[in-house]
Parts: sequence; structure tokens; C-alpha cells
Amino acid sequence: MPIIVRRDHTQPMRHLVHVRNHLIPADVSGEEGGADAGPSPHDLYDAALSSCKALTVLWYAKRKNIPVDDIQVSTQRDDSEERKGVYRLAVTLHLTGDLTDAQREELLAVAEKCPVHKLMSTVKTEVTTTLE
Repeated sequence: MPIIVRRDHTQPMRHLVHVRNHLIPADVSGEEGGADAGPSPHDLYDAALSSCKALTVLWYAKRKNIPVDDIQVSTQRDDSEERKGVYRLAVTLHLTGDLTDAQREELLAVAEKCPVHKLMSTVKTEVTTTLE
């Protein structure tokens, strides 16, 4: 199923991202001509990584009966060298529960292997754009 993005004419720049039955607003800051009425495309990119890590860790913990109570992922962007080809994301994984040090390290290793992390760091992505 394709992801469809349509302009929201109630705002200067906002668009609505349609993913299956979900709507996600996307916008840019006021400085960029928008109204900050939703996350920017860069925010969504960063959020994809963060949410993938959280979901992957929870999925793995459930399968291995690792007692995770809560998972929080904090991601900090450094785009200062993006135009030079370097986009840095620093991710911190916060875990709560009755976890041993070995389980915490195991879950950290799992977070490093989430599918979006792999897409961002090891897979060549090819994008084509056409006019209809």
C-alpha cells in the first residue's frame, strides 16, 4: 500500500501523510515558511529510527521473556554537516525493569540491529521520482 501525502490548505505549508488508516501531519518551522503544525520530514526520519528501536527491543524482550517494564528512546540530531554528506543521530535507550546487566547489554545489541537502523546505515537506498 502506498504512502500518500496531500497538502493541507488550512496551513501555509502543512501536508497530511496517509499511512494505511493513519494520518500524520508534516510541516516546517515558521522560519521555513510553515506553522510548525507537525513534525518536519527530518523529524519523521529520526522518529522512524527511534520508534523502530523501541519496538524491536520490546518485541525481542517479549519473545525472550526479558522483564522490561518501560522503554524510552531519546534521539538527538546533529545535521550541521548534512550538506557535506554526514547526518548524525545519537540515540539513547532508557530501559526499566528488573534487568541484569547482561540483559541490558543484550537489548542494546538488539536495538543496534533494528530494521530502520540497518536501512539507514548498511543498505543502499535507491529513490526514483516521476511525474504523473
